[in-house]
Amino acid sequence: MLERSPFRTAMLAAATGALVLTAGCAGRGGKAKDTAYVARDVDTLYAAAKQRLDQGRTKQAAALFDEVERQHPYSPWARRAQLMSAFSYYAARDYNKAVSSAQRFLSIHPGNKDAPYAYYLIAVCYYEQISDVTRDQKTTEQARTALTEITRRYPTTSYASDAKLKLDLVNDHLAGKEMTIGRSYERSGKWLAATLRFRNVVDNFQTTSHTPEALFRLVEGYLSLGIPAEAQKAAAVLERNYPQSKWYERAYDLMRKHAAENLT
Repeated sequence: MLERSPFRTAMLAAATGALVLTAGCAGRGGKAKDTAYVARDVDTLYAAAKQRLDQGRTKQAAALFDEVERQHPYSPWARRAQLMSAFSYYAARDYNKAVSSAQRFLSIHPGNKDAPYAYYLIAVCYYEQISDVTRDQKTTEQARTALTEITRRYPTTSYASDAKLKLDLVNDHLAGKEMTIGRSYERSGKWLAATLRFRNVVDNFQTTSHTPEALFRLVEGYLSLGIPAEAQKAAAVLERNYPQSKWYERAYDLMRKHAAENLT
């Protein structure tokens, strides 16, 4: 799993700062000990939810923020509660509900000033669920899509800056998955299948740390498939971009042993 977001504290500050409760009614809501339906005025209900969040009782906070919207759907607090509910679910690591709440907020308030935060929250929920390269990478792809959406929609925001850093890690992770599968095919002698995986890394993840090895594996694969001209092209790209790499040295040795006539 990738490192947990350093923005977690900042996200809480953004959520509570942008959606701060201005009415001082926490005392009146302090006696509520559960989230069962009890008709309460909006100030008391929102204050109770915020109190639970401050206490780290994140699941109760989320349920109470949901109650704000349910009991007072047309109040100004309903919009605020939707986003606070999403953050509370995220803090509770209930990522599915966090994404659902944030998406609901965006569907109702697409042009709201807090929309960038909602998009970022969705992306981080996917990002923090990324698993190691031996497992299915559907969530990694979802993280990549969500992070890319932030950089496209809000390129000048701090959310976009952080999204770009995360995208580098996500792309490296996806490239690592392709390399793992490719090496497995290679060990089984499935050279064509392996080559397709390595080609994908070179074509779609060329800025990642896996590219030099992918190019070397292409040299291996093309030589094994009896296509020395293609092997020479991969070796040439490796020489041009990574001349000091151990992978270039290994590729050059392979070409010298098996296709010396193709060396220039």
